[in-house]
Amino acid sequence: MQLDQKETDLLKDLKNGEQLCVEKYTKYSSQANDTQLKNLFSQIAQAEQKHYDIISQMMNGTVPTIESSSGNQPTFSATYTSDSEQKKQDSYLCYDLLSTEKHVSALYDTCIFEFKTEEARNMLNQIQKQEQGHGKSLYDYMSTNNMYC
Repeated sequence: MQLDQKETDLLKDLKNGEQLCVEKYTKYSSQANDTQLKNLFSQIAQAEQKHYDIISQMMNGTVPTIESSSGNQPTFSATYTSDSEQKKQDSYLCYDLLSTEKHVSALYDTCIFEFKTEEARNMLNQIQKQEQGHGKSLYDYMSTNNMYC
């Protein structure tokens, strides 16, 4: 795939966004108090690393195939019995990551419209759907634990 300057610049933005996601999810996994949340953050960090790798390959002119996810959203049980400091900290981490997912998803949305090749657009669309799934998982966790207002 031959990239024009605009596509190259957009991929750089996506790569930076994915790098930020990998770093945040990895860091927040070690900071989270709840085991369910630690596991969720770790799983999403791995998916974000795959996205980073795919964008890197696209920057080199190759559109790889992506493993289609099963679409199974994790289920959560309530963790907190009160509004503890641990809950407040975990809530902060979730809100920050949900905001990050919204930003990255919006960037993918723009990029999907800007790429010439259908193959690249389809790949970006698949990644965006996974990003939306990450946001849904965060929302579900927050909702289950009465964090989402």
